[in-house]
Amino acid sequence: MKTADTKTKKLPENFARALWSYNLDKMDLQEDKKEIITQVLNHGNWDDLKLLFELYSEKEIKEVVESPRRGVWFKKVLNFWTTIFDIRLPHRVREKALFRLVPWEPAR
Repeated sequence: MKTADTKTKKLPENFARALWSYNLDKMDLQEDKKEIITQVLNHGNWDDLKLLFELYSEKEIKEVVESPRRGVWFKKVLNFWTTIFDIRLPHRVREKALFRLVPWEPAR
């Protein structure tokens, strides 16, 4: 992490728009970093992204994109960040990472 005291910091309140289904008071910037990074990349606005890059290093953010969580990424968002970080995900990994309303429906 960029800041030595990140563990003691509370999660920024404006992240609530990206983490609406979580109790921000119970989230830990280090322990929940994969979830925080994923959700802010997926749902955050420009100010959220700037703050995310202040809280976490580019390396940490890139690592989350390189190992995407299953079924939570929007296709356009994942495509954007893999392009930004020049990441080539295997097709199978990319497909499993994408959010689908009907999970058994094949990718288009």
